[in-house]
Formats: sequence, structure tokens, C-alpha cells
Amino acid sequence: MKSGINLFDLSGRAAIITGGSKGLGKAMAEGLASAGADLLLVSRDREQAQAVAAEMAQTYGRHIMGMAADVTSEEAVNRMVDKALNTFGKIDILINNAGINIRGAIDELTYEQFRAVQQINVDGLWLTTKAVVPHMKERKYGRIINIGSTLGLVGLGKRSPYTASKGAVVQMTRDLALELASWNITCNCICPGPFLTEMNKPIAEKEETKKFILGAVALNRWGELPEIQGSAIYLASDAGSYTTGSMLTVDGGWTAR
Repeated sequence: MKSGINLFDLSGRAAIITGGSKGLGKAMAEGLASAGADLLLVSRDREQAQAVAAEMAQTYGRHIMGMAADVTSEEAVNRMVDKALNTFGKIDILINNAGINIRGAIDELTYEQFRAVQQINVDGLWLTTKAVVPHMKERKYGRIINIGSTLGLVGLGKRSPYTASKGAVVQMTRDLALELASWNITCNCICPGPFLTEMNKPIAEKEETKKFILGAVALNRWGELPEIQGSAIYLASDAGSYTTGSMLTVDGGWTAR
């Protein structure tokens, strides 16, 4: 068994990362590639996914591809898994990162908006995991990393679609960790706090947001994208082999209050 810093080596590992062409997904992809992993980056935007993959492949010298897939479509998800298997011959790591957020008071939102968040954040994660698990079971190895949120652990007003979805991600992670342990498949959840992603930029300059960051986050600042990489590498690697069913908060101390 590896030991020391070698535990974090991902050479020879193959990963699928949904929502992998921007924001936290791209940052985690860069982290895994820097540790030696080959990657399939999945996005709804084919051109963006392929451009990011090509740039990342040149930077890190890994086999990295980009493709478009709708994680709410079982057919599209199955094509995604087939592409990874045909290219890499295996899937060692799955990062379920694809997600959206629609904010607003419950009486201002439509049911269609609520359902749209659940379909991507919950249904998409379930469908993608369902498609990958049979292969991981066959090989008796796998690392599943779900991207939740601190808002799956604590509340924040005017976020009911998102908090409902991320609460479901937390519970699904726990259930899958128990269900898959016998096959040496771990399932964990990274719960990021306020990172300055494309999703959060529209609210970043609002005065109420600035007050919240200063009042709720112990480190008194937004998270920077590279700060998510260490947790992803840990959970994807042999360093995390005895960690499953865990909710790893990367939130600047938000949930410590």
C-alpha cells in the first residue's frame, strides 16, 4: 500500500466530472489532473467542455476529453459512461458536480423553478451514479464524490429549492456509502461554503451579501477556487480509502458557528 505523500498520487486513475468545464468543477478537474488522473469533463456546452479539456491536457500532460451531456437524461448519461469506458477502459472516480441554484422567496418562485433545481441537483446525481456503479462494482473499486453545500447542512432564507436539493445530496451520500461499502466503493460529499463562482457572481456585490460574508464566515472572505482542490484529491485518492459517508465542509468556518 502507498504511504505518505504518495497516497495522493492519482496516476493511472480515470475520472468523470460533471459540470467540469467551469467553476468548482473545473478547479477540481485541474486538481485531479495535477495529481496524475485522466479525465472526462462533462458540460451542457460541448464547445466549452472541449476547449477546457484541450487546454488542461496541454497544461498537465494527461488524457483529458470534454463532451456535452444532460445529466437529467438517462440516455445521455449512459452515452457519457460509455465514452469514458471506451476511452479509458475504466472509471475510478466520479465527481457529481453539475448543479444550478434558483433563489427567491417561496411565494415568488414557481413550481417549475423548484423542480428544475431538483432535476439537475438530485435526479442528475442519482442517474449518473446509477450508470457508473455497475462498472465500479465489477472492479470492486470506486470513489464517488458528490458536491453538496453548506446549505445542505444549515438553512438560509430564500433558498428553498437549493437547500432542499443539497439536503437530498447529503442523505443520498450517506445511503450510498452504506450500500456500496462491500464493493470497496467510497461515497463522500464535499460541502463548499461561499466560493466566488459564476453562480454566485450576480449576488457578490450586493450589500447584504457582503454583510453575510463578514458575519457568517469565520475567515471573513469568499473561498478561492483552488481551495477546493485538496479535498477533491484527498477523497479521490488512496489517502481517502477509509473515509466514506463523510460530509467534508470547505466553508471558511461558516458551519462552525
